[in-house]
Order: sequence, then structure tokens, then C-alpha cells
Amino acid sequence: MRTRQYSAGEPVIPTPHDVALAAASSRVLAQHLPSASGDVQLRLVEDGQETEPVTVPAAALTLFLRLLTEMARGHAVTVLPLHTELTTQQAAEVLNVSRPYLIRLLEEGQLPYRKVGTHRRVALQDVLAYKVRTDTARRAALDELTAEAQRLGLGY
Repeated sequence: MRTRQYSAGEPVIPTPHDVALAAASSRVLAQHLPSASGDVQLRLVEDGQETEPVTVPAAALTLFLRLLTEMARGHAVTVLPLHTELTTQQAAEVLNVSRPYLIRLLEEGQLPYRKVGTHRRVALQDVLAYKVRTDTARRAALDELTAEAQRLGLGY
């Protein structure tokens, strides 16, 4: 079975077979993760042949488990370094907003950006930090609404 080659930054879209395999393998891997505190040695088996041990940082194993978990949910995944710059369309997709809405955020100064010629570029790190800020504010507002509903006896 030949696997497809992906270029850097290209999303990996799991097939139904990938989803099932990721779910099964993530369950097994999760059992070993709590004991992993330093470097971890892995052995791969390919066509019935075991490879020499490969040593990886425990943090990489944690990241791999997160990747498998997302694939098990059927989500497309991409791994990008934090210093990556995104186009406005890519940044909008990360935030799950429209591109015009993102442009408005940039122009209002809520997200820093730089211009490359006539194009705007947004640092992935800044997009993720904005997402954390807005998610935190949204959660706080929902908590406040829930508390108010309970004070009023609305049955929530």
C-alpha cells in the first residue's frame, strides 16, 4: 500500500480507514503516555520487520497523540511551526470567521499584521493568542449568564 506524500502545511484529510486506525492507536498510546516523562524509545514494525529503537522526546509523543485524536474525530490536521505567517484567508479559517471579518479585526488593531507588498500576513502565534483571549472572554460571559439565570431561577 503506497501512502500519499503531503507537502508542508498541506492539511492531511483522514480517510475512514485512517479514522478507525487513529482511534484504535490513540487508545493504546494514551495508556503509555502518563508514564512518559523524558525521552521515549519506540520500535516500529514494518512488513513484519522490527526497526532499531527510535528515541523521541515525550513532548513529541504527546503531540502525536493529539494528532491521532484529531484524526480519530475525522478532522483534517496540519502541523505548522508557531512562527509561521498566514494569509488572511488562512487566519480566518483558523479562527472560523469570514475573511472580511478578519480584515476588520486587523484594521481595528485587535490582531497585529504586516504587509508584504499589498498583502497582509498574520503570525500564527498572534492568531492563536487572539483565539485564546476571545475563547476565555466568551467562556466568562457564558458563566456570567448561567449564574444570572440561576439567580433568577430560570432552571438552567
